[in-house]
Amino acid sequence: MIAEAGFGDAFFHRTGHGIGLSVHEEPFLLAGNELVLEEGMTFSIEPGIYLEGTWGMRLEDIVVTTADGCESLNACPRELR
Repeated sequence: MIAEAGFGDAFFHRTGHGIGLSVHEEPFLLAGNELVLEEGMTFSIEPGIYLEGTWGMRLEDIVVTTADGCESLNACPRELR
């Protein structure tokens, strides 16, 4: 979605990381990581776009993997305000 919107070059942060005993821990969700995600693993999903000298933004969600995909643990609205 980020690349399709024309911001691919401005997305250089990892997609997310594991959440557990530490705030930032493996596995790190980024291109090239081939780890198979397992049910029950919990992650931050935090894509960011950063335009140097102009603006930046990051959306953050916490998700847990399920047998069918993932479930968001956040209850905040997702609409733009």
